Amino acid sequence: MPYLLDGNNLIGTARGRGRPTAEDRAALVAEIADRLRRSRARAVLYFDGPAGGRGASLGSLSVKAATGGSADDAIVRDVEGAGDPASMIVVTADRELGRRVRDAGGKVCAPAEFFARFGQSGGGGEARPGAGPVDVEEWLRYFGDEGNRKTPT
Repeated sequence: MPYLLDGNNLIGTARGRGRPTAEDRAALVAEIADRLRRSRARAVLYFDGPAGGRGASLGSLSVKAATGGSADDAIVRDVEGAGDPASMIVVTADRELGRRVRDAGGKVCAPAEFFARFGQSGGGGEARPGAGPVDVEEWLRYFGDEGNRKTPT
């Protein structure tokens, strides 16, 4: 049951930001990757604008570029193109996107429900003692190298 995450909407809902910064996006990617690490769930995180310029795969979390329209359009296209649209769960508080997803046969999950389902992130929202700042670009380069990724068995 893959989750499709409306990234900018999650930042607005969870962090109270209307115009997310690169730091907001990096923090959301890190938090969701951390939460999913302790589960078998898989998710695709979509961002509008420059953050969607390149995709990345970070274990059970993929960050997808919104090409040919908005992130909302990309999410709806992926639901419509799924072999089983009813298995697709879109995490958003955007009512219009929710309507479009349901019309395409998918399901909608509120951000609060998603975050409750996957518990607290391992860092609890705070930096771990002794941990330095996260270099997201270095992290993306590392996981972008096929040799550094685990392959499912």
